[in-house]
Amino acid sequence: MGKKNDLYIDYKRSYQKRGRRGGNKGFKSFLILVLAIMLGLLTYYMIRSQINLDKNPNKTGSEDNMPKSDDSEDANQIDQNENFGDTNEVTDTGDNQETSLEENQKITQIPNEANNKDEPKVEVSDEDETSPDPIVEVDKRIPVKVKGIYVTSTAARTDKREALIDIVNNTEINAMVIDVKDDHGKITYSMDSEKAREIGAVTNAISDMESLIRTLKEQNIYLIARIVCFKDPYLAEQRPDLAIRNKDGSLYRDNRGDLWVNPYKHEVWEYLVEVSSKAAAIGFDEIQFDYIRFSTGKGMNEVDFGEGSKEKTKEDIILEYTKYAYESLKPLGVFVSADVYGTIISSSIDAGLVGQNYVEMSRYLDYISPMIYPSHFGEGNYGIAYPDLEPLTIVRKVLTASKAKLDQIPEGEHRAVVRPWLQDFTASWLKKYKVYGGAEVREQIDGVYAAGYEEWILWNASCNYSVDGLIKE
Repeated sequence: MGKKNDLYIDYKRSYQKRGRRGGNKGFKSFLILVLAIMLGLLTYYMIRSQINLDKNPNKTGSEDNMPKSDDSEDANQIDQNENFGDTNEVTDTGDNQETSLEENQKITQIPNEANNKDEPKVEVSDEDETSPDPIVEVDKRIPVKVKGIYVTSTAARTDKREALIDIVNNTEINAMVIDVKDDHGKITYSMDSEKAREIGAVTNAISDMESLIRTLKEQNIYLIARIVCFKDPYLAEQRPDLAIRNKDGSLYRDNRGDLWVNPYKHEVWEYLVEVSSKAAAIGFDEIQFDYIRFSTGKGMNEVDFGEGSKEKTKEDIILEYTKYAYESLKPLGVFVSADVYGTIISSSIDAGLVGQNYVEMSRYLDYISPMIYPSHFGEGNYGIAYPDLEPLTIVRKVLTASKAKLDQIPEGEHRAVVRPWLQDFTASWLKKYKVYGGAEVREQIDGVYAAGYEEWILWNASCNYSVDGLIKE
């Protein structure tokens, strides 16, 4: 098969036809020179390329010809500032190495979710992240399993207090609930409270409160400050603008003629917390709120609580105060507790009347103390004809219901420890009542334990306790 003339040129034949015999030798020399130059240039670039590869064996030829992107520089800066692990991250390999093309592509393909700018973002696993651990609040308060008694300001300042201290020293009792803000709205010692002094609420009923606290603490007695909240005749008299009023503008009075302050008034909250904080500062281990509720007296359906009551129920506002007080006082190193009606555990009607939601309040208290006096339950409650006659049974049944109620709070979430008030008095006003003494007190205590609880407090308004019902120690 012959060659195609349009593709091949016969230079020798061309020159022979023209009779230029000497031109053939010159042309060969020129062609050799051109080929030599081309071969030299090729050899030069090959040697240069080999030298570059020897200097940086990790680079490929394609990388060498690619300009380094801004993303690569940003990624290296991130790596210098963060200590990432080995998953989907940029690794710092030293000054003589750069981020690989594959790693650059991973970085530039990840959008910056924080601000949508064209800046690289490096994803890391939770295991490899070395950001600081979140600050965990450490509760330095030391809880005590309380077995307590109530102590009035009168008993605390007279010879009777020595008898009460003897009860603590010789029985299982280990705590005292002492009046600090009493049922009349008076502060029982010379408290350094600006708000209380402004209205003249400070008294000297317990003249040596600081000395008393030192004495009791030396004997390892757990001290609880009783703060009466919204039943405050004195504050209501001095500050009528804070009192509960009837719709006709007159001041509301309960069945005993006592004035109450309006729980919807935030200024009342501030006053209660200031008084409580001063009690904490002087050495009390716990603040206990009593009358943390609305009055149940006649005429409450005719009162005007103000605009706030149109948006929030009684339960709403008592819960808000509980949360406010708890969050204000807990950082001071004291425990916070509240007394509630025992009937609210099973009666939503009672809960609505007084404004006490047993479950929700328990979320913002360290201890909740239902007053489960047998005499305070009506005939037939919990299937018991006359509850006052069966102290063990009624206490056990009520606290069993308490446990079921509080189980609405998911396991692991905060809930208050239940520490009930028990009856150490005789309810002679009842049609069917029982004289209470040591045996009845012990039955109630046994009822607490039978329901799975461990703490309790005895109430006697005169501080006359049935010592024979207590375990000697």
